[in-house]
Amino acid sequence: MSSTLRSTRSRRFGRTVATSASALALVATLAACSTGASADSEPTASADLPIGALDLAAAGCPANVVIQTDWNPEAEQGNLYQLIGPDATIDAAKKAVSGPLFASGEYTGVNVEVRSGGPAIGFQTVTSQQYTDTDITLGYANTDEAVQLSDEMPTTAVFAPFEVGPQIIMWDPATYPDVKTIEDLGKTDAFVRYFGGAAYMEYLMGSGILPASHVDGGYDGTPASFIAAGGKDAQQGFATVEPYVYENEIADWGKPVAFQLIHDAGYPIYASALSVRTGDLEELSPCLTALVPVIQQATVDYYADPAATNELILKAVDEFDNGWVYTPGVADYSVKAQVELGLVGNGSDDAVGNFDVDRVQKIIDITTPLFEKLGTPPADGLTPDQIVTNEFIDPSIGF
Repeated sequence: MSSTLRSTRSRRFGRTVATSASALALVATLAACSTGASADSEPTASADLPIGALDLAAAGCPANVVIQTDWNPEAEQGNLYQLIGPDATIDAAKKAVSGPLFASGEYTGVNVEVRSGGPAIGFQTVTSQQYTDTDITLGYANTDEAVQLSDEMPTTAVFAPFEVGPQIIMWDPATYPDVKTIEDLGKTDAFVRYFGGAAYMEYLMGSGILPASHVDGGYDGTPASFIAAGGKDAQQGFATVEPYVYENEIADWGKPVAFQLIHDAGYPIYASALSVRTGDLEELSPCLTALVPVIQQATVDYYADPAATNELILKAVDEFDNGWVYTPGVADYSVKAQVELGLVGNGSDDAVGNFDVDRVQKIIDITTPLFEKLGTPPADGLTPDQIVTNEFIDPSIGF
């Protein structure tokens, strides 16, 4: 099992901090029984809906645009669920939500299907699922994952939903009042728990930010160890979930946590970038030219008014009923945190979703020696334009 697979599989388990032990066990059981998403999904878009100003079918898009995410429905995926028009279909067996693909309130002539990852695909990487099921049009891939898998399963990212990744290291501010950064934390006696195999932790240790003697790869995704340590230890998390959950939904803690984004510690990946199999890029280009600006606008629209889409997300979580705990409070907090922390927003210009190639090169430079050491080297001579492209971004669409 590659380190990327382990870290992707485990990092999303970190979302289950609010679940009980029995719910966590249920998720693990579902993972063991999962056979992945079905490849023979049928479009459910209504043929009698009038097509609006944009005809994605005429632009060369498949009748069913399938988007594979890396976890259960959540507000971080809100821009994708924003694409789904009225009368969405929730398929609890497939862990998918589908419906007519709408752009600015109008039907585009095709269907969109948003598939859940994590337990729904046996906790494998989205990239692995894309190469198993070629019905998938777009899938999530972090930049470091794209680097690591670039030789055997190359992907090209066409849209960055996050300007800044939400991964964090968190600690108790009452225990460590002078700690403001992960580097500060590394100068204390705190042990930092994380899911073993995470590439960002290899970076933090290798750069001297955290001493190897003070990290613990045995984090199990529950709050038990953090609470038992009484504030002495730190752990990984997500800025969009744990700060709210620990303060408001975990009674045994019930107070704020402090944190720093991994991004701000010098590991600036593009998280959950929408990507295609590199070999399909040329064939999909006419579709992507029309589709990516729709996703850009859906992203802007979702954060302007997320209420209706969050209702769909919460309804899907409820009907999936797979042990994933996600409350309206977490959904509302996630949207607020994404905006206030700058996790979503424009790049260095006025466009949303584009990539800074210098930043991508930095990740290639950081991770290549790490992955070589782990025995999963990237493609020889890997360059940013092999794993990301701004070709389909409309520079006029942004926040």
